[in-house]
Amino acid sequence: FLSVISVAVILERAWFFNSLRDDLNALARDLRSALDDSIEAARKRMSASPSAEAAVVMAGLATYHQGPDAAEEAMEGAKALQRMKLEKRLAYLATLGNNAPFIGLFGTVIGVVGAFRALGEQAQTPLVEAANQALAPAQVMSSISEALVATAVGIAIAIPAVAANNFFQRASKRTLANTEALTRVLLAHMKAIPA
Repeated sequence: FLSVISVAVILERAWFFNSLRDDLNALARDLRSALDDSIEAARKRMSASPSAEAAVVMAGLATYHQGPDAAEEAMEGAKALQRMKLEKRLAYLATLGNNAPFIGLFGTVIGVVGAFRALGEQAQTPLVEAANQALAPAQVMSSISEALVATAVGIAIAIPAVAANNFFQRASKRTLANTEALTRVLLAHMKAIPA
């Protein structure tokens, strides 16, 4: 059940990050040239981009007429909102990645307890009956096998969750760094204009 949810979160996050893709070098270049033309041209170019970076710059452009300080504050607020969108559901992947091996280990402990129980039951049978019965070693091996499967399943669930979480965290940090760079383009333009 946890692995199904994990796969669903991974697919949703992959779709989300893919939907934000844009050529950021071209976007920064277009923003600079659009700002030289007019604020309306910059708004038009930023609204055409699906990226989180453009959404943050749009917040600054909306408060452009109030000055660089107001634009910077608006962009910081928009950046915080974008950070929440970027990091949505990543805590689930991190928690699952950290705890799935422990759930598997719990299954391992239960399997080993079953193996020792089978050995204990064999030790209580008379020696003649024990010689005729080879059932306990089969139960022991079966319990140990189940224990190892539980461990393997826990690790198999954890590895993709941790890998995906790390990938999406890096993508989120990269997006926020690009956002910072793009907001600086707007702020530099605003501060260069004489009051």
